Amino acid sequence: MAENDSVIAAAKTWKGERMAIATVVSTWGSAPRPKGSHMLVHEDGRFEGSVSGGCVESDILATAADVIAGAPFQLRNYGVADAAAWEVGLPCGGEIAVMVQPVSAEGFDPELFDRIAEARDQGDALTVTTDLATGHSDARPAETGEVFVNRYDPPRRLLIVGAVQIAQALAGLARELGIATVVIDPRARFLTDERFPGVTLDDRWPDEAIAALRPGPSTAVVTLSHDIKIDDPALIAALATDAAYVGALGSRKSHAARRERLAAAGVSPENIDRIDAPVGIDIGAIGPSEIALSVAAAMIGAFHDRG
Repeated sequence: MAENDSVIAAAKTWKGERMAIATVVSTWGSAPRPKGSHMLVHEDGRFEGSVSGGCVESDILATAADVIAGAPFQLRNYGVADAAAWEVGLPCGGEIAVMVQPVSAEGFDPELFDRIAEARDQGDALTVTTDLATGHSDARPAETGEVFVNRYDPPRRLLIVGAVQIAQALAGLARELGIATVVIDPRARFLTDERFPGVTLDDRWPDEAIAALRPGPSTAVVTLSHDIKIDDPALIAALATDAAYVGALGSRKSHAARRERLAAAGVSPENIDRIDAPVGIDIGAIGPSEIALSVAAAMIGAFHDRG
């Protein structure tokens, strides 16, 4: 998950020093952090990441200190039924189990951080399996016993076609969500650093840009230009990939006409059905910011469905 990027970065910075890693291995009810969330603890008490959004971190820090000092890995359970849960501040109604391992060859091998980072840089997923009897993690599947499997997906990306006002709002939301964004538009007057600060800009024709950027299961493509010369080639290129989400701005009437054009261009009905149009979740959105919010929500839902 994208939230673990800071943990991977900290592991690189602290490489060679003594550390422990805490991981959420199971959740129930309104757990504050999803399964697979990490918290990395340095021997001097510094930490990066979170396993509960602040509820049980103090207890995890104490457990991590013990593990760093030589204690075996531990599985800690927190829930409202336990008095300890209230003491460490987990009154939200959920339950979590957290595994704390040494960062070592016997626990979570430091080389795994490099392998995770390399896979993400290449746009690939990596699965790490932990034997819950020994606390040893490996990129190879465990053959027997009870295990915890954590999949590290490549970073989420958003390709926005059309440097319009909605795109400005959507790019801002994506940035807050930790989604790398590229705005594609061959119209130089629309595609400027002033309008899209801190965003990658691509002035190629969208079909060429999308083919080069190779959308995959962690990528969303949204067309917003309202110009069929720009949007249609982008959609044809996007639907030829396994992008997680493909959305297109426009009314139901304009989408019906779009369907006819794409079919005439040779796109199969099954692929045309992948297009979310009118784009976004129907929240009665008015104005660019609200439309962008509805698109972001639909995109996130698609990412979770593909996860």
